[in-house]
Amino acid sequence: MIPPKPASRPDRVSLLRHILLFRRDILSSQPARLYRAWMAEFRTPFFRSYLCNDPALIRRVLHDRPEDFPKSDRVREGLAPLLGQSVFVTNGELWKRQRRIIDPAFEGGRLRDTFPAMVAAGQAAVARLGGVAEAEAEMSHAAADVIFRTLFSIPIENEVAQAVFHQFRDFQRTQPLLNLAAFLRLPRWLPRLHRRRTLKTAATIRDLIARLTEERAAAIAAGTAPDDLATKIMTTRDPLTGQTFSTSEMVDQVAIFFLAGHETSASALAWALYLLALAPEVQDRVATEAEALGDTPDFAAMGRLKLGRDVFREALRLYPPVPMMVRESRCPEEMRGRSVAPGAQIVLSPWHLHRHERIWADPDAFDPDRWQTQAGRDCAREAWLPFSAGPRVCTGAGFAMIEGPLLLSMIVRAFRILPVEGRVPVPVAHLTVRSADGIWLRFQPR
Repeated sequence: MIPPKPASRPDRVSLLRHILLFRRDILSSQPARLYRAWMAEFRTPFFRSYLCNDPALIRRVLHDRPEDFPKSDRVREGLAPLLGQSVFVTNGELWKRQRRIIDPAFEGGRLRDTFPAMVAAGQAAVARLGGVAEAEAEMSHAAADVIFRTLFSIPIENEVAQAVFHQFRDFQRTQPLLNLAAFLRLPRWLPRLHRRRTLKTAATIRDLIARLTEERAAAIAAGTAPDDLATKIMTTRDPLTGQTFSTSEMVDQVAIFFLAGHETSASALAWALYLLALAPEVQDRVATEAEALGDTPDFAAMGRLKLGRDVFREALRLYPPVPMMVRESRCPEEMRGRSVAPGAQIVLSPWHLHRHERIWADPDAFDPDRWQTQAGRDCAREAWLPFSAGPRVCTGAGFAMIEGPLLLSMIVRAFRILPVEGRVPVPVAHLTVRSADGIWLRFQPR
């Protein structure tokens, strides 16, 4: 079964046309040859960019020499109003300090502790669903509920949580993946051309997160704080300096937890549900497997959701929430016979890598059973990057791989998922890979 894929642009277009297409949608602005190329060079008057699909180059950038390929400031330009100096956009010693404080909250034992909150969010999602619904909106609601329950021990119905959720929806739809400064290296003093609505919603979200953070700091001081992710992160001291995050630093981190833990999970879950709607025989197998969960799943049941996990992996392969990652070369490099100068943009594209015609068998097909084959596992080791890889692998990858299969299985256990006639989603990239007009599905009680 071949699910929808955006049309590619012509191989040659003007720079202005490319920029306009890129700002509108990063996926359809790329030529079809990138699904076959090991490397491609893009030249502009302002910078050189190299898209790398060669697994050996990807290992060099992400695993072998990550400090020689830091995150590019160009991507940060568009996200700065919301994310500030969060762990997602920083480099060097600041990033290392942030990871030393954040990582302990997402260790294996802590994930077991957050599981009941995930289950509660899944039960609430099942209770809300029924009839025809827009899956992206519903999964955004469910994923936001997971984040607030696990991070701050409050459900999505909480007044502040509701406000953050609705403001973030506005931010997501008004913010292009790249600001103009991603194309032009502008002086720091020159104002960035962010949309007025983008700046307003980002400021509102940060104010609301600051309110939650300050309330939690007071509860920690009073000894009444719940033992959740926020408390763990806010009380963890950097083992090198002994310092904890300040309130402003915590606001930055919560903003990226919400972006990475809510927006990306919502995207993957919505696409996974759509893929199952197109493949009823796979869906029935997932539903049968999900019976093992019972009405109130326990953590041990996750080990039995093998197909649910593979469906989620396949959704992440076909529709990786973050379609491209941008690094910057610090040193002169040679890549596949090309001289790459310092300051060049190194683009790693999960979107193209996951569908690469020289790596994957039937790359555009939905086939969750590929994950149980040796060939599929071999491909995944070198060409599956939904969470990045190496030292900068997503802190919440383990969290996501519990949340996604759990919620997916709980929903499919309760409902038969059917496509809505005439509503074929077209993938586009805003902050994550979403559908241009939503993903409409029918949720029919089993």
